[in-house]
Amino acid sequence: MTKLFATAAAGVALAISAPALAQDRDERMQQRSDEAFAELVEDRERSGEAQTCISIFNSNRLQVVEHVGLAYRRGDTLWVARTTEPDAIGPWDVPIIERYGSQLCRNDVTRLIDRSSGVFSGVVFFEDWVPYTEVDSAEG
Repeated sequence: MTKLFATAAAGVALAISAPALAQDRDERMQQRSDEAFAELVEDRERSGEAQTCISIFNSNRLQVVEHVGLAYRRGDTLWVARTTEPDAIGPWDVPIIERYGSQLCRNDVTRLIDRSSGVFSGVVFFEDWVPYTEVDSAEG
């Protein structure tokens, strides 16, 4: 009977702590996302209005940024589209984007394939594309 009570008590304790563990995980993922984003846009500043779509001329410049989203460099501008689920996109993910025109848009269907295994790893959704340009460090 004591063993049954101990097992039941452990189950209750786990059920009570599960939401707290999930919240801790979410907070850690958000912190990792914020740190990765800060590193990505280091020495850059936001330089204009966010766009639903951007023209993309060379898809080789499209970069997956772990726990952030996608980045595309065009000239001196870095366009960043953050994912709505930062933990869904990792360094081994290859985005397969179904575009419906010549531009890359936030509502294009984006599936992820694991680079090492070739296995489908999920679908991600993005926010608008935000432009960042390098800060001129020359003082004058």
